Amino acid sequence: MAMVGGGPGSFIGPVHRMAAELDGLARLRAGVFSRDHERSRAAAVGYGIDPDRAYPDVATMLAAERARPDGIDFVAIATPNDTHLPIAAAALAAGVHVISDKPATATLAEALELRRHVAASDALYAVTYTYTGYPLIREARERVARGDFGRIRRVHVEYPQGWLADPVEQGGNRQAGWRTDPAQTGAGGCISDIGVHALNLAEYVAGDRIEHLLADLASVVPGRLRDDDATLLLRFADGARGLVAATQVAAGARNDLRLSIWGERGGLSWSHADSQHLRLCWPDRPDEVLSAGSPYLGPAATAATRLPAGHPEGFIEAFATIYRDFAHAIRAATPVAQTPLCGIEEGVRGLLFVDAALRSWAQGAAWEPVEDAGPHP
Repeated sequence: MAMVGGGPGSFIGPVHRMAAELDGLARLRAGVFSRDHERSRAAAVGYGIDPDRAYPDVATMLAAERARPDGIDFVAIATPNDTHLPIAAAALAAGVHVISDKPATATLAEALELRRHVAASDALYAVTYTYTGYPLIREARERVARGDFGRIRRVHVEYPQGWLADPVEQGGNRQAGWRTDPAQTGAGGCISDIGVHALNLAEYVAGDRIEHLLADLASVVPGRLRDDDATLLLRFADGARGLVAATQVAAGARNDLRLSIWGERGGLSWSHADSQHLRLCWPDRPDEVLSAGSPYLGPAATAATRLPAGHPEGFIEAFATIYRDFAHAIRAATPVAQTPLCGIEEGVRGLLFVDAALRSWAQGAAWEPVEDAGPHP
């Protein structure tokens, strides 16, 4: 694999590398780790790879790797949002598979363009919606799909963070800097960064599509040019109602993602802080607590598990499950839509959420459709 981004000071780059290599199905061998070639070469040394395979730009990397007998099979994109489209488009045109950070692109128009590139290529494309890699999220999805809870009525996702409660971007925090810069983050702020995670998780587990949303967005920290707080009401195609509350200004909160779903016959809840347990609630019998790694879990959760019950698996392992699924799809030439992965359609939906939320906010919190007006190749 090659990675674009992930140079000195990156948070997510090392995570991609650890996740990709955990199961021994991929190895980082090349990359464009920084816009500065010398910093890119320094990053290569830090990653333990040949600095001569740290390239000055993506085009040079793709051409050089194509000429090698041991050239790369896929590219991992770990850069700010504004660069996702050109990197992915170039790799797909070269027949190189792509796995990308979310959101898929910076804007909805770019996401629709990227979908055309994916359709025109024989290469695979996936988005790293990391939380979909947790075994008990896959168990929850499976139980909802088989009708354990009856028809779904309510879907709630909360995602509070507090790391942007102060204007840390003004003090040189690089991660905050690009995420609050409209030129790099794109159309949204919090809604693009963590809101798309929450909205994706709602659809992934509920097995239903959000048709309309009403958004109350805010830029809480003075001077910030993109939203840092988002609350959305949701209406699903099958009649369920829902709520997403995502914020990056909840001082003291860390990465406290929580999911709850209720149907006609019961419900479930899962917390990122306690990712080893899935709680099921019933009106006519005792509640249940399912533990990751247990023999009573279904095939989806079992396939995403590496350790026996009582041995916690966390964020890196969930990320690695996505990479493992992607590696298997590449080797078997399996379309992403036939795997548990999130592909270009989920990537486009992420930007549809952002676009609808921004339209709703601009109109004073009006209900807006989440509809795909772009052409389907």
